Amino acid sequence: MSRYLAFDLGAESGRAILGTLENGQLRLEELHRFLNEPVRLPDGFYWDTFRLFHDIREGLRIAGRERKLKLDGVAVDTWGVDFGLVDCNGELCLNPRHYRDPRNQAAYEEALEKAGRERIFAETGIQFMALNSLYQLYAARRAASPGLWSASRLLFMPDLFNYWLCGEQANELTIASTSQFFNPAAKQWSYALFDALGLPKAILGKVLPPGRRLGALLDEICSTCALGPVPVFTTASHDTASAVAAVPAAGDRPWCYISSGTWSLMGVEAEAPVINEQSLEMNLTNEIGVEGKIRLLKNIAGLWIVQECRRQWQLEGHEYTYAELTEMAAGAPPFLAVIDPDQFIEPGEMPRRIAEFCKSTGQVAPESPAQFIRVALESLALRYRQVLEMLEKLTGTRIEIIHIVGGGSRNGLLNQFVAAATGRTVVAGPAEATAAGNILVQAMGAGEIDGLAALRQVVRDSFRLETIEPRPDPGWDRAYESYLEVRQATAGPC
Repeated sequence: MSRYLAFDLGAESGRAILGTLENGQLRLEELHRFLNEPVRLPDGFYWDTFRLFHDIREGLRIAGRERKLKLDGVAVDTWGVDFGLVDCNGELCLNPRHYRDPRNQAAYEEALEKAGRERIFAETGIQFMALNSLYQLYAARRAASPGLWSASRLLFMPDLFNYWLCGEQANELTIASTSQFFNPAAKQWSYALFDALGLPKAILGKVLPPGRRLGALLDEICSTCALGPVPVFTTASHDTASAVAAVPAAGDRPWCYISSGTWSLMGVEAEAPVINEQSLEMNLTNEIGVEGKIRLLKNIAGLWIVQECRRQWQLEGHEYTYAELTEMAAGAPPFLAVIDPDQFIEPGEMPRRIAEFCKSTGQVAPESPAQFIRVALESLALRYRQVLEMLEKLTGTRIEIIHIVGGGSRNGLLNQFVAAATGRTVVAGPAEATAAGNILVQAMGAGEIDGLAALRQVVRDSFRLETIEPRPDPGWDRAYESYLEVRQATAGPC
């Protein structure tokens, strides 16, 4: 029996998850849960990085002092793209900003002009979004940030936490591949883009694959938390990479995945990057996964819309749980209106903005919470259908199974909508795919699991999965036609 501790940090919260691996089965237990609340300062939008590390240490303390556990490994995964910069003394000289920081948009537009959209995509194969690391770095250059020029090393969020845990500075491959300055074909930094944008290449360090022993917990942490010399591993440090590793796929039927949470990441596994005019037009991304697999995918504004609606109603004095909102939506009339989820990635006043969008596109605007959530979930399922068609066109393969993993896989109503909208079999679960993937990649690094196929067998043997078969409903076809018309009129085809 072995025990590994996964720190899984998402946009809303973080968790310390204990994984016990025994006889080919994995059991998960949450030891500590904590909020991830960003901080808005006069100069921008930041992550509360020190607070997050405090909670990581608290998870270690619970494991060691309260539970008296012997750990065989520790690893951190987080969301993508965000980073901190440290100087030659190892001190943080540029605090990690939130990917929704408002200064990114202007930097994005200027960087595209200077470096060229086609050139950037040819170098990186990454979906264009203003939140990408490349434009965040360029925003620091535009602002003449002293931290950029005093920096010795760029560390993405999990890299930074790993450094504070074990003292080693390195970039993990899956998280580096989200940046839009990493070449997935050459598996090296795109120094040419740094030259084109006048960015300092010296901050780019060595890149390690997932499942590598990085070091051991620092003595001070071990002493404080009553732990032995626990190995710190580079897991699949991008949370989506860990989640995709834990997709319980088996057999020969073609499949795709949706890692469902605040964001929805929908894609297929490929053996090599797909970087051509068609993938550029579709604005797909080529990120790297476990065993060098390419995660050919699309980033979609997922359950963020539901989260923001709930947050707004809380501010107005109305408390709803996610379960209550889903139940209310199930009873609301279908196909009242459609929205484009990707036009709602900014925070604030989400219900008002949805209503205004519907009115501006000649549709009936939702009025009740049930109607707002129903519109959001239906529109998300329709967006999945559109992306499914892109993936099938690009790969030349009809996808038969959609695996939905992550916290969003618990939303049974959305799972039903996805099966109905796409006409494909949906397999939901595991909900804890990211933590499971994090832990099992650690076990790969420790030599306990032999490869990705064996990892997925452990997942299938350890978690209950739900299969939803599609039921024909012409209402979804009509709704999809409306969705395509609305999206074409407001955002373009992709």
